[in-house]
Amino acid sequence: MNRSTRTVVVVGIAVVVAAVGSLGAYQAIKRMPVREVEVRSLYQVVAAHDMAMGSRITKDYVKLVAWPASSPVEKGFTTIESVLNRGLIASVVANEPLTESKLAPLEAGAGLPPSITEGMRAVSVKVNEVIGVAGFVVPGTRVDVMVTLRRENERDSMSRVVVSDVQVLTAGTRYDQEKARDGQPIPTSVVTLLVTPPDAERIALAATEGQIMLTLRNPMDRKPTETNGIRTGALLGQAPAPPPVVKSVQGRRVVVPPPAPPAPAPKAYTVEAIRAAKRAEEIVR
Repeated sequence: MNRSTRTVVVVGIAVVVAAVGSLGAYQAIKRMPVREVEVRSLYQVVAAHDMAMGSRITKDYVKLVAWPASSPVEKGFTTIESVLNRGLIASVVANEPLTESKLAPLEAGAGLPPSITEGMRAVSVKVNEVIGVAGFVVPGTRVDVMVTLRRENERDSMSRVVVSDVQVLTAGTRYDQEKARDGQPIPTSVVTLLVTPPDAERIALAATEGQIMLTLRNPMDRKPTETNGIRTGALLGQAPAPPPVVKSVQGRRVVVPPPAPPAPAPKAYTVEAIRAAKRAEEIVR
């Protein structure tokens, strides 16, 4: 038997021995009894399926599941009766534990009102696909409210942000939470915003006096929008009109309109005149 043959035989024997050993170890481990470790648990109330903000909780909406007692849900519920007939102030997904911060008080009922925080107001504005940022203004997003005011003097027409960093409560009379969660656009006709009472007054006046438009914000950008607005004249590169002058005439305040701008000087033309054999240049206005 030469050297190459001996090497092949040795390697083959080693492979057979390793396979037999592995099979024996597998069979031994397979016959070992399973040791179950009992974990102390308690029952926690979770959502039976996805629920949108404003839903009223009934027995069909929730269920009890075992939860590790070593890490209980803070401010959670252990009985279904403690959450019945209460409204949701935040959307939840299936198997998500319900907590006190996501439920309205029992006497508050369900729907949109319980989701309005103390000191804030909900105001609805009429929008279209353009004003609603192509349907991407969905519940939970933040927007700026911009108004465009049109005046008889076109130079005085202007656009300006009147309220900034506003949270959208609902989009449309009924909104699809599944589409909102997936980031898909939702065509709506009404958007409800969560604002302070002074901001609600600004939005109401803006909607009455001009046309409003919503501008979508990055949710991480919480700085207020501070602009001076833009007028039609500035948009076209024209100089701003001088402000009116207020004078007192016989004890009464009279607004004197600004003086009209001077009329432009007539354009001068140079004409070559020929008289007999003489030529001369004359300026004609």
